[in-house]
Amino acid sequence: MSTNIIKRVISEGNYMVESKKTIREIAKIFGVSKSTVHKDLQDRLISVDDTLYKKVNAILKDHINTRHIKGGQSTRKKYLKT
Repeated sequence: MSTNIIKRVISEGNYMVESKKTIREIAKIFGVSKSTVHKDLQDRLISVDDTLYKKVNAILKDHINTRHIKGGQSTRKKYLKT
């Protein structure tokens, strides 16, 4: 892995731990695709920094567990506007 990728992976991981933002939001901030962020945080981070990976993984699991609630809230807002 090149040093640029390693720096990006660590930056994305630290940013997620600090801000608790979603993969989509992090992708916009770092100017890469959602797929790249997901691969960085799921596949590459574990080989770079195991402790950071565990923190990020806990946040990602929390996002998965609450996504149905966020989706319902978005749908509710959409139909309240009309």
